[in-house]
Amino acid sequence: MPIPWRVIGILLLAAGAFAAAWQFQGWRYERQLAEQARLNAETLNQLTQTAAAAQQAEQDKRLALEQRLAASEQTHYRALSDAQRDQDRLRDRLATADVRLSVLLDASDAAPGCNVPATAGAGNVDHATVRARLDPAHAQRIIAITDTGDRGLIALQACQAYVRALAPEHFE
Repeated sequence: MPIPWRVIGILLLAAGAFAAAWQFQGWRYERQLAEQARLNAETLNQLTQTAAAAQQAEQDKRLALEQRLAASEQTHYRALSDAQRDQDRLRDRLATADVRLSVLLDASDAAPGCNVPATAGAGNVDHATVRARLDPAHAQRIIAITDTGDRGLIALQACQAYVRALAPEHFE
């Protein structure tokens, strides 16, 4: 049987064309995959940068909030210590009889037989009002009550400032 050289040549030519096409196709797919990988890397990089920027913005907001809260706390602590100092000073002045607490009395309400003068004496600046001095122990209790009230008001203001700092959009 004679060898058909033509058929072998055509087969070799077809095999060579197939191999060349396979190689060109491989190069083309390789370029496409490289381009796709580059685009994916760029997209991932952009997402990472966006997430980092958002995280930095949140950290900046948190830092600003912490600074506002610290300033508010310092202000309210100063107000509390000032009120405490004023209360202590008043308590000391009451204890040394440097200051006496008194209350205004209604002269028309005086009980019968009570020796409360109907008019004030000369030199009184209360324009004919009658005053009664409080016992120092009662004055101390009144000062303690007002001290507790002052502390409560300052604590309430501190709480309100804290809530306003956390959610300012609800108070505008």
